Amino acid sequence: MPTDVVMPQMGESIFEGTITKWLKKPGDKVQRDEPLFEISTDKVDAEIPAPASGILQEINVPEGSTVQVNTVVGVIGDRDGAPAAAPAKAAAPSVARASSPASPSAPPVPAPAVHDEEDSEVRSSPLVRKLAREHNLDLAKVSGTGAGGRVTKQDVLDFVERRTSAPVAAPAPAVIPGDLVPMSQMRKIIAQRMVESRRTSAHVHCMFEVDMTRIVNLRNKLKNGFEQRHGTRLTFMPFFVRAAIIALQQYPIVNSSLEGESVRYHKHINAGIAVALDWGLIVPVLKNAGDLNFLGLQRGIADLGERARSKKLMPSDVEGATFTITNPGQFGAVFGLPIINQPNVAIMGVGGIAKQPVVITDKDGADSIAIRSVVHLTLGYDHRIIDGALADQFMVVVKKTLEDWSEEVG
Repeated sequence: MPTDVVMPQMGESIFEGTITKWLKKPGDKVQRDEPLFEISTDKVDAEIPAPASGILQEINVPEGSTVQVNTVVGVIGDRDGAPAAAPAKAAAPSVARASSPASPSAPPVPAPAVHDEEDSEVRSSPLVRKLAREHNLDLAKVSGTGAGGRVTKQDVLDFVERRTSAPVAAPAPAVIPGDLVPMSQMRKIIAQRMVESRRTSAHVHCMFEVDMTRIVNLRNKLKNGFEQRHGTRLTFMPFFVRAAIIALQQYPIVNSSLEGESVRYHKHINAGIAVALDWGLIVPVLKNAGDLNFLGLQRGIADLGERARSKKLMPSDVEGATFTITNPGQFGAVFGLPIINQPNVAIMGVGGIAKQPVVITDKDGADSIAIRSVVHLTLGYDHRIIDGALADQFMVVVKKTLEDWSEEVG
């Protein structure tokens, strides 16, 4: 028989999926493991690879249709129309993104697409071109400092850092395809989850201003050596995650969830960390984050972010968060008021780090004005079980940990 293409099961609790897009049409040649179609479930969106090489003979389920797992959605045959040789087990699909974001933060401004044809005209190594693709970076815009104008790895990293810290340019006016446009499956699920969260939790927010000067100076001093020693960039996120972990250990109610009229205190801290993509927002989960040292946090955060951008997350990577951190500040926001990521009871929003004048009081009580690097942190919490005083005390620990940072970075 020809090779059947079936709707895969993307997790134990998932029993159906919606085909959002066919990447091939009947009569097209298909290579085994080549992306064949895209699906959306109530947990993740995914690209599904072809189970065999050959010709796509039939599409049984059109785009927009929802079917049960293991339903035959298409058929692949060989070039003569005969059955295609298929492996005993189809390759596992690569997960694109979670359907429920931690917060409805503004979408990132799309960076220019990177094409190998363009990159080939720029003098650079395969490693540099790979790094540019990971950051959606056009190498033609990077000034090379290597021999003969060659673009180096450090040139790319410096460009990315300058782009991240620069003001976000206003996007071009969107082309409106029609007066009434159906919502995508992902958008429908986001809408449902956000309304459910608002209806479920009694949302309250508190905001704290934090002096990040010590950490900014420390990062600037250590970032080059850190990357050379450990093979990963030193970012600000592990500082915020570590500060939240310390506060969660002192106030475990913030790391809980509500089950009926009982409170579930979680034994481990699983940090959900929102990652902005050009097609949406995903919240991969750093499991057992409280057991990791600073280097482990940085490596774990970088790994989740890279696999999110390359569509290699699995359903288990986006499940089990006990506390969530989202970072609207990377796009220039001073602060955000994020919606709680159910079933969590709290979410911390990280604003942008910016220099501003601050009144400093010395040990003798004398005041002066100094330029400091400041960030605004917001805690959104469920007032059903977390009172304002406790939320403020939690944030005081986060603030003190960051302002008096003393842990070894590596």
